[in-house]
Amino acid sequence: MALIDNTIAPSGAAFQANRAGMLALIDRMRSLEERARAASAAAKERFHKRSQLLPRERVALLLDPDTPFIELSTLAGYMFDVPDADKSIPGCGLIAGIGFVSGVRCMVSASDSGIDAGALQPMGLDKQLRVQELALENKLPLVQLVESAGANLLRYRVEDFVRGGNIFRNLARLSAAGLPVVTVTHGSSTAGGAYQTGLSDYIVMVRGRTRAFLAGPPLLKAATGEIATEEELGGAEMHTSISGLGDYLAGDDRDALRIARDIMAGLAWDRPSRDGDTVFVPPRYDPEELLGIMPMDHKRPVDMRQAIARFVDGSDFIEFGADYGPATVCGHAKIEGHPVGIITNNGPLDPAGANKATHFIQACCQSRTPLLYLNNTTGYMVGRAYEEAGMIKHGSKMIQAVTSATVPQITLYCGASFGAGNYGMCGRGFHPRFCFSWPNAKTAVMGGEQAAETMAIVTEAAAARKGKPVEREQLDKMKAKITAVFDGQMDVFATSARVLDDGVIDPRDTRAVLAEVLAICREAERRNPQPMQFSVARP
Repeated sequence: MALIDNTIAPSGAAFQANRAGMLALIDRMRSLEERARAASAAAKERFHKRSQLLPRERVALLLDPDTPFIELSTLAGYMFDVPDADKSIPGCGLIAGIGFVSGVRCMVSASDSGIDAGALQPMGLDKQLRVQELALENKLPLVQLVESAGANLLRYRVEDFVRGGNIFRNLARLSAAGLPVVTVTHGSSTAGGAYQTGLSDYIVMVRGRTRAFLAGPPLLKAATGEIATEEELGGAEMHTSISGLGDYLAGDDRDALRIARDIMAGLAWDRPSRDGDTVFVPPRYDPEELLGIMPMDHKRPVDMRQAIARFVDGSDFIEFGADYGPATVCGHAKIEGHPVGIITNNGPLDPAGANKATHFIQACCQSRTPLLYLNNTTGYMVGRAYEEAGMIKHGSKMIQAVTSATVPQITLYCGASFGAGNYGMCGRGFHPRFCFSWPNAKTAVMGGEQAAETMAIVTEAAAARKGKPVEREQLDKMKAKITAVFDGQMDVFATSARVLDDGVIDPRDTRAVLAEVLAICREAERRNPQPMQFSVARP
């Protein structure tokens, strides 16, 4: 392997400015995550009074102690519940992530019922569907901790109702794919949400707390005139002894989580093992320095090799085609022993860079090496010379290679990800296996200033064709508005809120997160659950 030479000066003014900017963004991210935790924890007295655990207490008891847990989409829904940034609570009322349950790596999804009784928040559907998609793609069992008031009818949208059917379809797909779905129904699971329980392979219910029915007492009375209590309609004892919906009756939340862990321990399920090197060396350069490498202004250049050097094994990187299309950096490295092919950008993508990346992607597919895309590009090069050189066709080849790649692809937004460069660098629309962002990341069709200037030129040309003068004041107002719209939507706090990534991570955690997801991908490639024609049906 080839050691990356260090060119970073931590005492320099630029590094210190970058570091201060990155730390401020990390503080903002952590404060928003804490806001969601605090909002849920505020219900502690109410939960404990009725002998229930808070949602995060449930997750903590479910997971194996002192093992990694990658929480997903913690900023999802930010500014979608309320437009006031100071009052918005991110997370969509759902706690989700990948962790270990009785030694088995699982996808875990838990209703955050400390917030609005677990009602699904705006963007919650997108988050839940992404969680299921990740479980399917990575061949992970799904453990659900359900207690939800259902959809928020005050924000009813017919398209959400129709798309919501995918939640139940995916549960059936998981079961049919041989991926167990274990559900603990801690509280309400009503109306359509009852199928979230009903479509599970193993169901644990809590005495005196579980409520699962298609119509609650008020709707039942309104629809049929029948009068029944919640316990009679859908209590745990009725479902475990009469309807057969429940398989296990637990005394309380703790007992239910113990049963869920016992179920997972008793399954003949594949335990993780490392296929990469068992002995590896850490980076030779301090990962703390990742805070000062990336400039806050995406127009300023940065050598992405310096970022790579701070999270790959031994800071070793075998660069591929270093002198051809040099603004596109490709090469091989290892992360905690897991081989990976890395593609990143030291500038826009040009024809040579696109060709090199296409070749590298295909070579990694040949060797079954996972691909990591570190997005830091303003897009593909434009201009007469680049058009004559075939920029469109060479960029198209790269996009085709990304689309057709047969190995796991992981995307990390490290800086700018603009225009078709987002597509060529395996943006979210190209279904990378995992997609994370650093707090400074920006995603857009182009920069706000470029968009505003483009529209100004178009407006002036249209006015000239009509022989009309352009009012400079109106033009300036239009440009300011366009810039504000673009800048407001390219920010990672806006894109992650829309579930356009799987979460924002502290750059210092990059190595740990990538090592975990590479292990997950490698296990999925080796794992061979037995698919069935149908999912497991209740008796």
